[in-house]
Amino acid sequence: MIGNRSNGPTNYKGEGLNTYMNMNTTKTYSHTNTFDLILSALLITLVFLATVFLNIRPPIAANGGLVHLGTAMLFIVSIVFGPKKGAIAGAFGMGLFDLISGWTLWAPFTFVTRGLQGYIVGKIAWSKEKRGSSVGFNLFATIFSIPFMLGGYYVCERVLFGNWVVPLASIPGNVVQNVVGILVAIPVCLMLKKFRFFK
Repeated sequence: MIGNRSNGPTNYKGEGLNTYMNMNTTKTYSHTNTFDLILSALLITLVFLATVFLNIRPPIAANGGLVHLGTAMLFIVSIVFGPKKGAIAGAFGMGLFDLISGWTLWAPFTFVTRGLQGYIVGKIAWSKEKRGSSVGFNLFATIFSIPFMLGGYYVCERVLFGNWVVPLASIPGNVVQNVVGILVAIPVCLMLKKFRFFK
């Protein structure tokens, strides 16, 4: 009986320690999720604002082919934060722009196309444990994503206009948009990766 009584408090202490550790784990997980949500919302906002900041429609592209800085921000987010954040920021940031800027019919296609582009860039930039720190990988990632973006919007306008020729007018503007995005994003990412927070 004495032995059983002496084991009781010890078991209580063990259970209490386990409960305390589980509570701390839950709190840490909750804080991580909260930070992740806040960061995702911030990145979506940055892509959205960058898309709004410079918004030029080339004369040759009457129906689409906008040139804006959103692509540069999409590349930056994907390279610095990886494929998941890149896909989310691209899909929601640029999709939201379409919804509120008179491009509503483009929004579903933008959501898929830009989400895919962001994922591709991030996936390649973060492959081989580079985590966006290799200029070569980053450059290849952005260039490799361009055909997917062009193809996505070509299919989009083919569906919207019922014509295989009309969407061709948007391609030059989309190409310029991606080239400008690369020229802006690559040096910016190189600079950001020097800071500990972005490594």
